[in-house]
Amino acid sequence: MDVFLQLAILVGCAFYAVIAVAQAGDSGMAIHGWFFLILFVAWIVGICMRYGFGAPVWDQTRYEDGIIKWGVFATAFWGVAGFLVGLVIALQLAFPNLFYFEQFGWTNFGRLRPLHTSAVIFAFGGNALIATSFYVVQRTTRARLAGGLWPWFVFWGFNLFIVIAATGYLLGITQSKEYAEPEWYADLWLTIVWVVYLLVFLGTLWKRKERHIYVANWFYLAFIVTIAMLHIVNNLAIPVSFTSSTSVIVWAGVQDALTQWWYGHNAVGFFLTAGFLGIMYYFIPKRAERPVYSYRLSIVHFWTLIFIYIWAGPHHLHYTALPEWAQTLGMVFSVMLWMPSWGGMINGLMTLSGAWDKLRTDPVIRMMVVSVAFYGMSTFEGPVMSVRAVNSLSHYTDWTIGHVHSGALGWVGYISFGALYCLTQWLWKRRRLYSYALVEWHFWISTLGILLYITSMWVSGIMQGLMWRAYNEFGFLEYSFVESVEATHPYYVIRAIGGGMFLIGALIMCYNLWRTARGDLRAAEGDVAEADARPAAAPAE
Repeated sequence: MDVFLQLAILVGCAFYAVIAVAQAGDSGMAIHGWFFLILFVAWIVGICMRYGFGAPVWDQTRYEDGIIKWGVFATAFWGVAGFLVGLVIALQLAFPNLFYFEQFGWTNFGRLRPLHTSAVIFAFGGNALIATSFYVVQRTTRARLAGGLWPWFVFWGFNLFIVIAATGYLLGITQSKEYAEPEWYADLWLTIVWVVYLLVFLGTLWKRKERHIYVANWFYLAFIVTIAMLHIVNNLAIPVSFTSSTSVIVWAGVQDALTQWWYGHNAVGFFLTAGFLGIMYYFIPKRAERPVYSYRLSIVHFWTLIFIYIWAGPHHLHYTALPEWAQTLGMVFSVMLWMPSWGGMINGLMTLSGAWDKLRTDPVIRMMVVSVAFYGMSTFEGPVMSVRAVNSLSHYTDWTIGHVHSGALGWVGYISFGALYCLTQWLWKRRRLYSYALVEWHFWISTLGILLYITSMWVSGIMQGLMWRAYNEFGFLEYSFVESVEATHPYYVIRAIGGGMFLIGALIMCYNLWRTARGDLRAAEGDVAEADARPAAAPAE
């Protein structure tokens, strides 16, 4: 039944792809129709060759780790791809003629920018969350992933969505909603995949052998449920036709703006915050071999965070047509967010009580702890920027870009890198990582890159805000917009350098993970940082 139902879904999607190819309303839909058809047919053939139409027997005494290994690979791959595109568009902003090819529209900044954001947030971050959530829920429940073949459907289905979305951006297929650019058919496919993801996660919790549900699973569950709600409501659209790549959003005007930033801010709150807090609450205690500093504080952190975050979106719409009471509501809840956010930061940092020496001996722990520090910094800066008076200066400037990347690179990037180092060592059962010296190089190069990036954007952004509001003695604007663009050029160059350093660090990590998975050990390093070897032998399999 498991295999048959999956095959029925895939055959139905392949049949739709045939119709889309035959009656495509535009060239983009025709290309995606062929793309869907080839991939779905390959998927169907692969399942039939592997399992036939019977029900495979799953060994319930063993964890399903194969899918997590694929997740480690996908996370690293999409991370490098996303960082590379980010470097390209940073260079395009600093040197507009450097990567401009008039005959190749897909190289334009307008198409590469959403490719970068989606690759980093959804491809890199999404695969990190799926892989770690599948790892954590099995270890904390002492149960194999529920659903048999369905977890594989989630992994491959999600990555199919990423490929369709990414190629759509390059083809100019977009519904022009921030963090929600994929068109209706990609959104519909993601909805199917996400519902299966939720059922797999809930099914694993249901058959758990531990009485209590560990706090990391609460954060993962909140992330999965809320993202499903946000995705469906924000992306409600009416296709122009079922063989066209374009659609019309059901929301309009200020309602569309409010719905979009209810989605946009909570995508940050639940995808980039709650999900990665699940990583923090498992991997830092596990790596440090210390219990969570305060389990009670972690529960308070969870419930206050998810209640307050959902109301904070309107602060993106200060000085717009949105009613002022709604703007104020978003601002107040944003300021309130500072308290639970810092409660979580303190809980993560204080987990190292009695093990602070590991910061010196284990660079992976150091990376994860610095990620928590970046989390604290960006969750303080965010509420400050939500205040209307501050927002009048910061909005539409590079200060916002600096803020976003302090969270994305420092918090999301570093906690994900730490999880990848841990998972590679533990899943492939290696005594230690291939090289701790390479982890040190990764840490210091990328940290310097982050600091160059965010400080240049802070200076550039505040300068922009001040230039845009400067008036002369006659009441006219002191500076033209072009002058403000010219003034930001040095900071854009510094940003590109910082982004390049972050990419170099990620490449060093990928090499280290590859050598670790192969079982290589760098002999010259001797017995450095042996403390992280013990978790590899954790649960019996």
